[in-house]
Amino acid sequence: MQPIIIVLIILVVLVFIALIRTVQVIPQASAAIVERFGRYTRTLSAGLNIVVPFIDTIRNRIDLREQVVPFPPQPVITQDNLVVNIDTVIYYQVTDARAATYEVASYIQAIEQLTVTTLRNIIGGMDLERTLTSREEINGALRGVLDEATGKWGIRVNRVELKAIEPPTSIQDSMEKQMRADRDKRAAILTAEGIRQSQILTAEGEKQSSILRAEGESRAAALRAEGEAQAIRTVFESIHAGDPDQKLLAYQYLQMLPKIAAGDANKLWIIPSELNDALKGLGGIVNIPGAPGSDTGGPAAGPVGGPPAPRRESPTFDKD
Repeated sequence: MQPIIIVLIILVVLVFIALIRTVQVIPQASAAIVERFGRYTRTLSAGLNIVVPFIDTIRNRIDLREQVVPFPPQPVITQDNLVVNIDTVIYYQVTDARAATYEVASYIQAIEQLTVTTLRNIIGGMDLERTLTSREEINGALRGVLDEATGKWGIRVNRVELKAIEPPTSIQDSMEKQMRADRDKRAAILTAEGIRQSQILTAEGEKQSSILRAEGESRAAALRAEGEAQAIRTVFESIHAGDPDQKLLAYQYLQMLPKIAAGDANKLWIIPSELNDALKGLGGIVNIPGAPGSDTGGPAAGPVGGPPAPRRESPTFDKD
């Protein structure tokens, strides 16, 4: 009985293994290559698939999703004999699992080498300045070559991006100095423009201020002159309206004498001849001794109707 049990156990194990090998579950966005006796038979798509156990074998499982592969920096020589290091990133997708399995041994390695050689061909026809400023042009040319070459491998290259373009250290230093000089130049130009604009605005402001100040002074002088003229007219009209006599004029002369003599700088002052006439009249009224025309002293006035008294020069007095 024991040998029979062992045989039954072996049969059960074989049946279980056969079932496992018969039923193949392929995940979504994946494909599997089936070979029968080493020859390609079919491609399994996503879902539940049945194969012949021990006859059909799964050769390769391929991911059909878009893949992103970064490549290490590659030294490339430009047209002006400068070595630059370029980092690239390839976005590709397997569209034919059979071609990706049988047309190329390792499609990732093949894409990398093709990228390097294509980059050298493209960059070799450009100088450094154009290389640094023509990323879109390089990406487009590189994608076109890769897509054409990888089409027979069942691969579609969707995008090619240049991560970095690193020129030599000495060139980087020179570029930084040039950029710094350009920035300093632009800053100096902007500063000069600002100073020039400020000076122009200041001059315009001073011009407008001078014009307004002159206009204000002119109008103020005109108003002042008009006011003085009006005051003179008013005083003159008041004097004529009041009809002042000789007594009032003499009294006003006496009030103004201290103001005329005031001030340390006034060493000499002159009394007009009209003051003598005014003092004659005032002395005759208030009987000031010694005043011209008074009864107590001084020369008497000429007789009425007689010849006019000779004109006298105005006396001059020294303050000292």
